[in-house]
Amino acid sequence: MENVIQVKDLYKLYKVGDEVVRALENINFTVARGEFVAIVGTSGSGKSTLLNMLAGLEGPTKGEIVVGGEHIEKRTEEELVTYRRKKVGFIFQSFHLMPMLTALENVALPLSFQGVSKKERLQEAVKMLQKVRLSSHKEHVPMQMSGGQQQRVGIARALVVDPQIIFADEPTGNLDSQTSEEIMTLMQKVVRDNQKTLVMVTHDDNLATYADRVFHIKDGQITKIVDNRREEGGKEDE
Repeated sequence: MENVIQVKDLYKLYKVGDEVVRALENINFTVARGEFVAIVGTSGSGKSTLLNMLAGLEGPTKGEIVVGGEHIEKRTEEELVTYRRKKVGFIFQSFHLMPMLTALENVALPLSFQGVSKKERLQEAVKMLQKVRLSSHKEHVPMQMSGGQQQRVGIARALVVDPQIIFADEPTGNLDSQTSEEIMTLMQKVVRDNQKTLVMVTHDDNLATYADRVFHIKDGQITKIVDNRREEGGKEDE
């Protein structure tokens, strides 16, 4: 399978006073097109730093990040903005919906930054809301929807730009356990039906079981990679 993400010898160091903190150290992995990967670790493990670097929000101290054949660690900030707008979709823990906009308008919003006409972006937004089974709520503003419904809008918004990769940061952190399972099942279906690559950061081992592979990170290093697609009890990759 084609690798859409390749990370090689990645390091991120911070200087705190006279001390050097290694947020990430010697990170190496690939992610295939259409794969759902979970990065799991406790607070301070380096998982959010890693996600930020994959999304081009933060640069590495050393190493390579190749996305779709392009070295994003060498890109200017202007080029990274274009990369995020055209190739990346984001799903956030706090939903990040515009409170005065309807579900339809929230989903359509990213397309306005790409210069898509209002008619076309609303048509695409309708399609995305259908995908997440929320067509009946298209005229609702966020406060009229439950947390799970708002996150469905967030997923539709991430999909509307037809991204190469979707990054999800603790996407069920503000939801109850039943709603979390519904959202995870939906995200899993989105990846499979649309052949999207999804990289999710979470502290929850249970949520990670929905992913194809799980990268366990501790103290800035990947300690273990587990392939959930193998039979239960199968070999784990170090």
